[in-house]
Amino acid sequence: MELLDGKLVSKQIKEELKIEVESLVAKLGVAPTLAIVLVGNVEASQIYVRNKLKAAKLTGINTNLVTLPDTITTEELLKVVNELNADEAIDGIIVQLPLPKQVDEAAVINAIQTEKDVDGFGISNKGRLFCGMDAVKSATPFGIMKLLEAYHIDLTGKSAVVVGRSNIVGKPMAMMLLQENATVTICHSRTKDLGSVTKTADVLVVAIGKAKFIKADMVKDGAVVVDVGMNRDESGLCGDVDFENVAPKCSYITPVPGGVGPLTIAMLLYNTVSAFKKRHA
Repeated sequence: MELLDGKLVSKQIKEELKIEVESLVAKLGVAPTLAIVLVGNVEASQIYVRNKLKAAKLTGINTNLVTLPDTITTEELLKVVNELNADEAIDGIIVQLPLPKQVDEAAVINAIQTEKDVDGFGISNKGRLFCGMDAVKSATPFGIMKLLEAYHIDLTGKSAVVVGRSNIVGKPMAMMLLQENATVTICHSRTKDLGSVTKTADVLVVAIGKAKFIKADMVKDGAVVVDVGMNRDESGLCGDVDFENVAPKCSYITPVPGGVGPLTIAMLLYNTVSAFKKRHA
């Protein structure tokens, strides 16, 4: 069993981005700029945003943090997004989720200009991904693909099972695996006899949001297991996979924490630099 070290791969990606940004600044006289919209005072969101700001600074990417009250309306937030869309100095825009209940989250996300949607959450980028066209890819599944690539895990002809069908992870993950010639099955809460399906997986990606849900008897010997979950139980942080008992059966497995998480921010920055390069091509 070998650990898929997301921290290490994330560090390598950010180091490469730093060198690339320095080169772009030397050539063009300006650095990529990421706008981050933070609504309200949710502690978890504030932590995520601080981590994004810190990582951007390390790579030389400029940031524009827009903080807004949790009383904001959909219309007011759309006005902010549209102003950022029109700002030529902004290369990428993210709106930190979740948003307050009175805000139409889908309307806000889909209002972000396709080219500036560096989270890859908008329906335009999702549709382009589905059709195999050039798209801004959702950061978490894109990071997983980079992780598998870094460990030279060939997906061609492999049975890949994705547990979870969210628009942020499960569905785009399935599309990216399919593009790399894996044979993909998507499972979810209504899947009958889930274990019999997950046990067919050469590559198993779990994003179901339930602590230690995937047990050893649900995993094939020698499988590659990617755990997207981040939960907390009596022993502390844990994933959706029962790591202690599943790991001995795997050829590769991600730890939690230190697996998928660090790659999400790295790929967000990667998407921002890519958007900058397209605008200045």
